[in-house]
Amino acid sequence: MFIHKIDDDLSLKLQEMRDAEEIFKLTDASREYLKEWLPWLDFTNELQDTKDFIKSGSSNFVEGKSLGAVILYKGEAAGIGGFNNINQANKTAYIGYWLGQQYQGKGIMTRVAKALTDYALTDLKLNKVEIRAAVGNHKSRSIPERLGYTEEGTIRQAEWLYDHYVDHVVYGMLASEWK
Repeated sequence: MFIHKIDDDLSLKLQEMRDAEEIFKLTDASREYLKEWLPWLDFTNELQDTKDFIKSGSSNFVEGKSLGAVILYKGEAAGIGGFNNINQANKTAYIGYWLGQQYQGKGIMTRVAKALTDYALTDLKLNKVEIRAAVGNHKSRSIPERLGYTEEGTIRQAEWLYDHYVDHVVYGMLASEWK
């Protein structure tokens, strides 16, 4: 099992079926808050949807294609973070993340993104890590900016959010740039 301790309060743990209920409850409790920037909330309506997500993620982890981890803050599930995609051919990982509403503003996601970046570039020996965020999602965009990522450009109409498209800003960190 994958467990990565970040500090005394924070760690990442590979998602498992036994986490499904806690993850679903957190998702459901933060549904309206998360819906502003995440397109998948309408497809996560019952516990089975979360179980299916975990099952798919477990297969992709075994194949080295992704890493979905529960963010544990003081022992409680606070959100999800990991690599939505690991492209082994190009040695690139794409970080994705979300936090439950009550965990916002504690610096959790910046520490998680820093740990994931370090893990990808140091332990997995990848060359590049990307983080993408909607242009208007300033909280999410501040994370790669704080960590010294380079803003590489904007992808127009990159994502459909329920009733409109949003542009994404792409941030990148190269292994040669990581401290």
